[in-house]
Amino acid sequence: MTRQKLIEQFNLRSRLRFNVERGEIWLDENRMLLLHARSMGALRRELFDSLGEERARGLLVRMGFTSGQQDAELAKTLLGSADPYDVLCIGPELHAFAGLVRAKIVKSELDWERGSFTGEVVWENSWEADSHLQQFGIGDDAVCWSLVGYASGFVTQFFNRFIVFRETSCVAKGDSHCYVVAKPAEEWGDDAYLNYFKPENIQSQFDEMREELSHLRKTLYAAQSTGNLIGASSGFRNAFDLLSKAASSSITVLLLGETGVGKEVFERWLHEHGNRSNQPFVAVNCAAIPHDLIEAELFGVQKGAYTGAQTSRLGRFERAHGGTLFLDEVGDLSPAAQVKLLRVLQTGEVERLGDEQTRKIDVRLIAATNVDLQKAIALGRFRADLYYRLATYPVVIPPLRERRSDIPLLATSLIEKYENSYHKKIKGISDRAMQALMAYQWPGNVRELQNLIERGVLLAQNGGLIEINHLFAGGVSLLTSGAEVDHSGVVGNEDEASYTRICETLLQEGFDLESHETRLLELAVRRANGNLTHAARLLGITRRQLAYRLRQGIVPAA
Repeated sequence: MTRQKLIEQFNLRSRLRFNVERGEIWLDENRMLLLHARSMGALRRELFDSLGEERARGLLVRMGFTSGQQDAELAKTLLGSADPYDVLCIGPELHAFAGLVRAKIVKSELDWERGSFTGEVVWENSWEADSHLQQFGIGDDAVCWSLVGYASGFVTQFFNRFIVFRETSCVAKGDSHCYVVAKPAEEWGDDAYLNYFKPENIQSQFDEMREELSHLRKTLYAAQSTGNLIGASSGFRNAFDLLSKAASSSITVLLLGETGVGKEVFERWLHEHGNRSNQPFVAVNCAAIPHDLIEAELFGVQKGAYTGAQTSRLGRFERAHGGTLFLDEVGDLSPAAQVKLLRVLQTGEVERLGDEQTRKIDVRLIAATNVDLQKAIALGRFRADLYYRLATYPVVIPPLRERRSDIPLLATSLIEKYENSYHKKIKGISDRAMQALMAYQWPGNVRELQNLIERGVLLAQNGGLIEINHLFAGGVSLLTSGAEVDHSGVVGNEDEASYTRICETLLQEGFDLESHETRLLELAVRRANGNLTHAARLLGITRRQLAYRLRQGIVPAA
């Protein structure tokens, strides 16, 4: 059964009621709290600092376990009125109702007689993973501890048998999504993981706590060893691992990736961490120099080579002698320049334009392009032999949309950068704005993120948060507003709320009912290709009513 049908079947929305006058929120018989996710994140941080990671994790798991048990009691009241599996699936729905996570059961094995459940669940938009990323960055462990506790408590209470969930993948450790598996506690064996579900005496030795905190801090700051390269997602780590292995050698590196992924930052890191870091670093954008000048720029000019060449001039290869030469957008080189570049790579010698003498050069070459070179070879635009020379050591930098867990880290670093430029102090990014950043497709990659953060710092109030309207021009919202609360305190249908917002937008100053009606009727007639019966059906009126409007001249007949 689909998520929407399940919500409607049990009329879950009507069970969530808001009474603003009394300061109360109720989910059926249970009083609820509407709290800032940021404040809960701050509480988690305090728990880590005061208790240490292990005890904080246990406390969060047990807190979530209790919450899950409460919601399971609500679900059990519906048993007998529907399919038991549908009632079980209320747990994920209530998890989403509270704004905690979107859960989808992807595998389940149930034994109703024995009261046993084994399954696997995908989590999306985990508040706990997002909060942990903002507070600590990428780590080595899964972090959705209160959510794991909730799922375990719900299913345990539902089956009256201790069922334990465990998170195997997590966005907060660089995975693409959060994933949990569940099985009866006894099937986990003697795993120490079960200790998180057991109450414990907080009194402990401070030496042990200090050791745990020291380990936590080392984990939190591990990502900083990458210098100016910021990221901890699996895609970033794979690219950085390849890069770091090539740093101390002179091997030619080809950086591949879409525009804006940060190839220039990768090549700069490669030079600074190589054995030529004290030697010259020369960069040239091959796409920014006209084709008739690129050869002179790369290989140099001998005096008298052409009209106006009054002095000899070193090319970029000679200037980079002993160091590193970075050829950006190498896929845009002209055929003639490709031939000469290939010869330089093969011989290690450069010949200036208009000169017969060759000069030995010792250059570490790094090239980069966003062009599909294999496709360019097939089209005859790029030499295959040059490609194989350049692609000795290719490193693919994934687009930002494939390494979303890097976004909070990058955003934090960029805020710090632009705070100084604009003489401001920014507290961070609002939850809604961060969710929008995580949901965006990023056609411009890191460069686009950089532009948005700079805009956000400029528009945000000093000492405040960057909000979604600070990031996206024109007030663009990448998020649906969700279900709204009507005057009676009942959360309304999200589709109805969206329709209401459209109507409210229309009812602005200058609204013309007749004009809007005319345009709507015209659109229906065009979509129906002039068939009035079909057009009337689209409009929800009879053919006679539509024909009457046509005769009145409200809309021209097709």
